[in-house]
Amino acid sequence: MQSKIYWIDNLRGIACLMVVMIHTTTWYITNPGSVTPFDWGIANLLNSASRVSVPLFFMISGYLFFGERSAQPRHFLRIALCLLFYSAIALLYIVLFTSINSELSLKYLLQKPVFYHLWFFFAIIVMYLVSPLIQVKAVSGGMLLALVVVLGIVANPNTVAQKVDGFQWLPINLYIGGDTFYYILYGMLGRAIGMMHTQQRVFTWACAALFVLAVWVISRGTLHELKWRGNFADTWYLYCGPMVFLCAVALFTVVKNTLNSRTLPGLTLISHHSLGIYGFHALIIHALRTRGIELQRWPLLDIVWIFAATLLASLALSMLVQRIDRRRLVS
Repeated sequence: MQSKIYWIDNLRGIACLMVVMIHTTTWYITNPGSVTPFDWGIANLLNSASRVSVPLFFMISGYLFFGERSAQPRHFLRIALCLLFYSAIALLYIVLFTSINSELSLKYLLQKPVFYHLWFFFAIIVMYLVSPLIQVKAVSGGMLLALVVVLGIVANPNTVAQKVDGFQWLPINLYIGGDTFYYILYGMLGRAIGMMHTQQRVFTWACAALFVLAVWVISRGTLHELKWRGNFADTWYLYCGPMVFLCAVALFTVVKNTLNSRTLPGLTLISHHSLGIYGFHALIIHALRTRGIELQRWPLLDIVWIFAATLLASLALSMLVQRIDRRRLVS
C-alpha cells in the first residue's frame, strides 16, 4: 500500500505541473497569427502533452474512492469550502483588478464557475457523490484493453468522424453523451489500473511509447485544424477526446510502474500544495498577461517565465494559506 501512496503523490504533482503548463501556453495556442509557426508549434506540443492533467486528477480520485472506501462527509465539506474559498478569491480579483462583470459572475454562480478553472470543483463533486455506488472489481488486461478501445476510441462521441462514400464507420453510436460519463470512467479506470499488476518492463515501455505517439497525434491534429480552419480549434485537445484518453491511461500506468518506490522531492512539494496551486494559478497567469508582465518578444523564454513565476507565486500563496488553514480545509 505504501508504494501506491508514493506513485499517487508523484502523479498528483505531475498533473498539477501540467495544468499550469496548459494555461501558460494557452495565449500562444489561441493567437497563432501573433507568433512564428515554430513558436506556436512548441507551445502546441507542450499543451498537447499536458492535456492529460485533468483526466489524471479524476483517475487519482477514482483510485482513492472507487474501491473499498468512498468519499466521506469530510470530503464533501472540504470540496464545498474549496469551491467557496477560491470563488471568493476569484471574485475579489475580478472586482479589484479586471473589467469583468462581477454581478454576472454572482448571478450565474451555480451555473458556471466564477473563474474558468474552478469548473473542476463542480465536476469532482459528482465523483464524490457516485463513489458510494461504485466499487471497481479486478479485471483482466484483455477486458481492460477492450474497454479502452471501445469506449475510448470506437464509441467515443469526441472521435473525429470517419466516412467512406458517405458511410460513417467511426465513431459508433452507443448513445454515450456528456463529459461526466468520461470523468467517471476515468475514475473507474484509475481504480482498475491501480489494482492491476502492470510492472512488466515491456509493458511500461509500450505505455510510454503510446503516450508519446498520442501526444504527437494530438499536436499534428491540432496543427491540421489550424491550417484547415485558419484558426485554432480544440478538437484534439478535449479532455474526453480519444487521444487524450489514451494519453491518460498510458501515463497513469507509466508513473505507477516507475515512480512507486519513493516520492520525488520536487513532486512531493507540488503534490502537497496541488490544491492551492490549482486554486491560484489561473488568476496569476491572467494578472501577468493582462498587466504586460511577460516576454512575448521571445515566446519560448516567455513560456518558461510565465510557468515559473506562476508556479512559484501559487506555491507561495498556498504555503501562506496552509499556515492559516491548520485543518487543511481549503489548502
